[in-house]
Amino acid sequence: MTAARTDKITIENVNHPGQATRVDKAMYDAMKQAFLTVLPARSPGLTVAEVQAAVLAHLPGDLFPGGAKAGWWSKAVQLDLEAKGIVQRENVRPLRLRRT
Repeated sequence: MTAARTDKITIENVNHPGQATRVDKAMYDAMKQAFLTVLPARSPGLTVAEVQAAVLAHLPGDLFPGGAKAGWWSKAVQLDLEAKGIVQRENVRPLRLRRT
């Protein structure tokens, strides 16, 4: 029997101010590092699909085997970093993101 990961972190969602969710810290930290590694600081930024594809190469295989659940975690990290003012949406379609 393997030990369950119990370290949690509280994340926010820019679309639901005032609400917070507790998630696995190791998964969050790995995705946050990958997300900020691939996301440029200058316009035009990357689309959400481009970010989700680019982070795969930067994720640890033990946490994201074969990229499993990377899409959900990428979106969760995106919304949390937007709520914290670390990531910004460009005012274009399709939506593009960049670091602040």
